[in-house]
Amino acid sequence: MRKSHPVRRAVLAGAATVSGIVLLLSLKPASDPGAAQAAGGQVPPAAAGQAPQGGVNGAVTGDAAQTQYGAVQVRLTMANGKITQAEAVQAPKGGRSDQITASSVPRLNQAAVAAQSADIDAVSGATYTSAGYKKSLQSALDKARAAGGAAQGSGGAQTVTGDIAQTQYGPVQVRITVAGGKITQAEAVQAPKGGRSDQITSSSVPRLNQAAVAAGSADIDAVSGATYTSAGYKKSLQSALDKAPAGGGSSQAAGSGGGQAAQPQTQTLTGSVAQTQYGPVQVRVTVTGGKITKAEAVQAPKGGRSDQITSSSVPRLNQAAVAAGNAQIDSVSGATYTSAGYKQSLQSALDQAGG
Repeated sequence: MRKSHPVRRAVLAGAATVSGIVLLLSLKPASDPGAAQAAGGQVPPAAAGQAPQGGVNGAVTGDAAQTQYGAVQVRLTMANGKITQAEAVQAPKGGRSDQITASSVPRLNQAAVAAQSADIDAVSGATYTSAGYKKSLQSALDKARAAGGAAQGSGGAQTVTGDIAQTQYGPVQVRITVAGGKITQAEAVQAPKGGRSDQITSSSVPRLNQAAVAAGSADIDAVSGATYTSAGYKKSLQSALDKAPAGGGSSQAAGSGGGQAAQPQTQTLTGSVAQTQYGPVQVRVTVTGGKITKAEAVQAPKGGRSDQITSSSVPRLNQAAVAAGNAQIDSVSGATYTSAGYKQSLQSALDQAGG
């Protein structure tokens, strides 16, 4: 067999080496597998849509919503900003209402916890109760949102809904947005309607909204020709402001003393209206450093015998609330209904304070 020439073997070896290099280069991936995975990978759904942690903790009671068959009022138990329990502390009762309430309220409670919002379906056969429940539930969520914003101290906008103010021509209820301790928006979520009231509401409410933002308080002038609507608006607006945590209160106290210890924060809180057999009862408390320093009834039964009962029982109930520091106070003899309403509204006010 002929032997290959040494020079020829060298040339063939060099050609083979070059071909191998070219082949390796042609087989290199178009992109780095790790980079492709990073570019094409998706954030796990739990991380992308997870609700932010933190938020209000404790009980929050919504405003009482009046329905054709009675009042509905919802209390929520919150943990880290989530609803863990919902209950109706008021619901229509008596006659057929007992059966409807017993079957519908538990389902509404479950729906509120499941939805984590007031966007829940009405229970068939309980249209009015469902509507009242959702309205009070939304009110409780508004209060929880406001409380959560105060706890975070972020200075972000908070939405607060005032109590319903009953007027001769219909209810008025105001919702405000507060940012940095100032009213940035005001709106009437309820106002008198029907007949002449439609015209009065359409002309007066926008002016009242503007006045509330401009004044930053409930100290606004009544609109001419809309005396009752103006009075109801101002009352509900004051209730909303009472519920809104004081903006910058703690930082001002800390900064004003040149290094001195911050002063205890004072809050004025108005409880929900408690309906009694002889009329509504509503309590406003002043809380300083977590303690009740003042209690007063801004509404109480009046007229006839009620005037005497109110004048003798309410001052004693006010004193008892301050002394006890909670709603676990004794009823005043001879004023059973007033005492019960007082305690219910007082508890509602304390719920807003986180107590």
